Amino acid sequence: MRALAVAATGMSAQQLNLEVIANNIANLNTTGFKGARAEFTDLLYQAERLQGVPNQAGQEAIPEGAMLGLGVRAAAIRNLHRQGSLGNTANQLDLAINGRGYFQITNPNGEINYTRAGSFNKNAAGQLVTLEGYTVDPAVLIPQNAVDVVINQSGQVFAKIEGQVQPQNIGQLTLANFANEAGLEPLGNGLYRETPASGQPVVGNPGDVSYGKIQQGYLEGSNVDPVKEITSLITAQRAFEMNSKVIQASDEMAATISKGIR
Repeated sequence: MRALAVAATGMSAQQLNLEVIANNIANLNTTGFKGARAEFTDLLYQAERLQGVPNQAGQEAIPEGAMLGLGVRAAAIRNLHRQGSLGNTANQLDLAINGRGYFQITNPNGEINYTRAGSFNKNAAGQLVTLEGYTVDPAVLIPQNAVDVVINQSGQVFAKIEGQVQPQNIGQLTLANFANEAGLEPLGNGLYRETPASGQPVVGNPGDVSYGKIQQGYLEGSNVDPVKEITSLITAQRAFEMNSKVIQASDEMAATISKGIR
């Protein structure tokens, strides 16, 4: 029975939906995490009776046909790049972007990746790095004798050197924007990679037009809404149950037919 195959695609789709929701909930407290949403599309349609074709010669064409859908499939898992809430940490190397843009990170392979997670630190050489030790691009080198570091909303980095009255400008942070943020490839560790779908990065200074501002001492939290996720979880569970009921009903109908044949 085709209903078995159709309901099976529905159960498979809802299982994927549940996995996406589970990942969102698991990352409720992940810095800079962007939630995702599973999107689906219907499968091919099988023509039981074509519309616009007359039953017999000389008759008018029938206005409607009979097209039977063959189920559902996953079309995309869309990353929702909404702004997350900003939380105060009082750590001078914690940076949040209030608005559009991504920090640029150089991974060990020399490739530029992008992130919204601004929980930075210093390595042994005083270079600004991520929690995984990946360097921030452009590189910022904090002097060993710096007693304080100030990063303003425009991304300028100043170090207060012991014995000097005026703070020293030691670097400039830049941000990257993309025409299609949803096209970025998530890599884990809060990192994204440029793809043909995202378009090439457009780099600019924080605070410029279409670029967010840097907030020192803050971190951007996950943009996942727990209430919406729980609602989506219940909806996915009920949809899965209904598809399983269709399989159960189809099995009972097939059993009735088998008993009739015997």
